[in-house]
Amino acid sequence: MTIQEVALALVADGKGILAMDESSGTIEKRFTALGVESSEDTRWSYRYSLVSVKGLGQFISGVILFDETIRSKDKQGVAFTELLAREGILSGIKVDMGAKDFEGHPGEKNTLGLEGLPERLKEYKELGASFAKWRAVITIGEGIPTDDCIAANATGLAKYGKMCQDAGIVPIIEPEVLIDGDHTIEKSFEVSKKVQEKVFEALNVQGVALDGMILKPSMVISGKECAEQATPEEVAAQTVACLKATVPLGVPGCAFLSGGQSDEQAASHLNLMNKNFTDVPFKLTFSYGRALQREAMAAWAGKDENQDLAREAVLKKAKVYSEASLGTL
Repeated sequence: MTIQEVALALVADGKGILAMDESSGTIEKRFTALGVESSEDTRWSYRYSLVSVKGLGQFISGVILFDETIRSKDKQGVAFTELLAREGILSGIKVDMGAKDFEGHPGEKNTLGLEGLPERLKEYKELGASFAKWRAVITIGEGIPTDDCIAANATGLAKYGKMCQDAGIVPIIEPEVLIDGDHTIEKSFEVSKKVQEKVFEALNVQGVALDGMILKPSMVISGKECAEQATPEEVAAQTVACLKATVPLGVPGCAFLSGGQSDEQAASHLNLMNKNFTDVPFKLTFSYGRALQREAMAAWAGKDENQDLAREAVLKKAKVYSEASLGTL
């Protein structure tokens, strides 16, 4: 498949992306909250339950994996990527090395991982990856984000994007504007618009083909600590307005991150966007991690005998978000 074909497949009608690319540190925190030890065996058990769901390909187009997971196999020696392929699901890979403190800019982050990336992409391609993900993190606070932070993260995303396409891999471009803080939805719109404009400027400078990439944006939403929370209708309207103002024609679609929203919010906001705004010139779908996995992980609870319960939970959630991506929820 060409990168254009992969990009279109990732945002096919009624389908979205399952993000299960948690780093070892992140998955350990989530396991610990359930009273489960994070070991190679427990991580394998949980992740195997997610990549072996029969029928998941009805609702999920791609799965973003972590380095450990893309190398994993089932008990019969079948690669996880092959298990997904049998369901018609594409395999992706997280390639950034994490958001680190941005030197000279207190409270801000810059994502690292460009060094040696072409070589890593070549190996991941051989392991079965057809797309990749890189997450930039933008924090709203007193005097931030600064222009320097936005520019550094936009440039990093664009350079990663070009390296991916040169390797025959579709880049998912993820400029996450964090939900943490007491900012209003108006402030969220202002920052999101500026960030997305800078990202597309940088992508243009690097020569990234817009028809061979996917944007993974945040929704335009009130900060978690904001006294006046925007309504679901306002979130849908502001998010669509922001994307229409910033996303160039040619981009196949936007697959939203859930970014700290509740499962219900993640479904409602996406559903309203697709139901109320039918003139958007690109697909609006999901690339959810916690929102898809929360119930599945709790059902599994560290026990192999609960794998079927985890499978049922993730399939049920995927169907909900599939309907939201069609505006039929």
